[in-house]
Amino acid sequence: MKVLIFGKNGQVGTELQRCFSGNCQVLALSREDEGGDLTKLDALEKRIRSFAPTIVFNAAAYTAVDKAETERELARTVNVDAVRVMAKVCEEIQAVFVHYSTDYVFDGKGMSQRTEDDVVAPLNYYGTTKLAGEEEIRSTNVKSLIFRTSWVYAEHGHNFIKTILRLAKTKEALNVVKDQVGVPTSAKLIAEVSAQLAVRAFQGEESLLGLYNLVPHGETNWCELARYVVSYAQRHGVKQNLLPENIKEIPTEEYPTPAKRPLNSRLSNEKVCRVYKGKIKDWRLYVDEVLESLMKMENSNEA
Repeated sequence: MKVLIFGKNGQVGTELQRCFSGNCQVLALSREDEGGDLTKLDALEKRIRSFAPTIVFNAAAYTAVDKAETERELARTVNVDAVRVMAKVCEEIQAVFVHYSTDYVFDGKGMSQRTEDDVVAPLNYYGTTKLAGEEEIRSTNVKSLIFRTSWVYAEHGHNFIKTILRLAKTKEALNVVKDQVGVPTSAKLIAEVSAQLAVRAFQGEESLLGLYNLVPHGETNWCELARYVVSYAQRHGVKQNLLPENIKEIPTEEYPTPAKRPLNSRLSNEKVCRVYKGKIKDWRLYVDEVLESLMKMENSNEA
């Protein structure tokens, strides 16, 4: 088994490398590596062919949601054109192709969890490119796994949880949106589930191939998540100015952004839970794991 990972320095890419550490031949590429820049399609194709992987994980993407509204050509090149190249090459060399998508392919209406079969209607250009990337994969006969996820975070990289911890050190009050509801999803969970299913598909369980929502159980909103993070830090003796009760909830309309966000990002994980040989837990337990790790790192830096 030969594994090729794009986006090695990202949240999911980092966790994927941990999943495959010591188990097989792994090539992980960043934007700076030869063939790892998804804007250079010829070099990308050449790198895949030369390594001849049996599984390819595309953990790289254009994820600057607001900038995508103006950097449309760049967003489309990375999220659509590069995905098309990967899918076609993987089809030719009979590699399993694993790709990560987003809750932003939906319009955010209603209150119910979206299933894999629900109608898609992106609200912003980022979501439009991610949906187009999915469609490029489905237009081929590549052995693929597509995972739609939401609100991704990890102990490394840039994410909402780390931003709140940083702001809590200097801010005494904070306004956070409450009417956007979804599921915070650990990059570690994404990597572990997608790696397991990819390996099983490679080993012959091709019935696993297809589209999945990949999120933990439960739901929350951005304001409640911020309060949860600050409360955890407070209980563990982290020095901070911000108290949970001083995080004020505001509606989305009071926090305008260039790209429109879906209010309902709830995803049903029923399908993936049926096939994953492991337990998917409540979102709070995964957040606790990351917060515990971040607290340990902070304590060691202060020592």
